[in-house]
Amino acid sequence: MTRFISALIFIAFPLAVLADDIDLGAVSSLKVDLQQVVELGTVSAVDGVTSAGQPDEAALEVFADAGYAAVIDLRGPEEDRGFDQKAVVEDLGMHYVLLPIVGPDAVNFENAGRLDELLGQFDAPVLVHCKSANRVGGLLALRASLNGVDDAAAMAHGKEAGMTRLEPVVRERLADGAE
Repeated sequence: MTRFISALIFIAFPLAVLADDIDLGAVSSLKVDLQQVVELGTVSAVDGVTSAGQPDEAALEVFADAGYAAVIDLRGPEEDRGFDQKAVVEDLGMHYVLLPIVGPDAVNFENAGRLDELLGQFDAPVLVHCKSANRVGGLLALRASLNGVDDAAAMAHGKEAGMTRLEPVVRERLADGAE
């Protein structure tokens, strides 16, 4: 019996140490780390939305397995995804929606409203992505503003979703207000 207990401790201790090293925040925040999503095989949405850069086929499988309803792709049609993303998404049982946001001028309240309408069509979580999540963050900041969030909180939301280089553009849009 003592050997059995010793063996259990020998096996359980390293597993407990490994569990402490797992950062579930990387797969359950608004903007996720796609490498971690694939490595851990899990992902969780924040208020029904997950933001990310360009996913690969393995990441899309994790999203499908996690019950995501759709993938909204903000990349332009000419941007290379490395594979037939629409076919893969649909083969995995999710909806594929292309909402091309090309250039800083396309990060505006009109497109944020379009994104809001699209997100409202799905009862299950939705992945929204571009190449790096910068465009996603910008549109989600403007969407937050459309939904009554003050400018500071909208900017914080956008940054949490991946907005980086588009921050000055979004600040300008927020200063101008929705039309």
